[in-house]
Amino acid sequence: MVPSDLRYTKDHEWVRMDGDEATVGITEYAAGQLGDIVFVELPDAGRTLEQFAAFGVVESVKAVSDLFAPLSGEVTAANAALHGAPELVNGDPYGEGWMVRLRLAAPAEVDELLDAPAYDALIAAG
Repeated sequence: MVPSDLRYTKDHEWVRMDGDEATVGITEYAAGQLGDIVFVELPDAGRTLEQFAAFGVVESVKAVSDLFAPLSGEVTAANAALHGAPELVNGDPYGEGWMVRLRLAAPAEVDELLDAPAYDALIAAG
């Protein structure tokens, strides 16, 4: 299921907009492809991220994958709950499994991201 109120990257991150802030995570599709997530490394609050640059790591029983920033901005919060419970990403990727919150540097960048139908088509194409 691809929530229609989010924007997406081709690298399977999602963005939930809230004014000039955004919450970022990985999609249910990505979590499923990775398998059981056992470790998440996230940046500290205050770090500046550049759009599409790596900002963290997700480690699963199958693979280690970089996380890529869908938008440029300053990290205002990282999900500390994932340190002790990385499985939240598998169980609730669009809720409790969020990764970081950003204060956007360039809100117009969101227009470069995929909407739900386009992301659905991307994952359907495999």
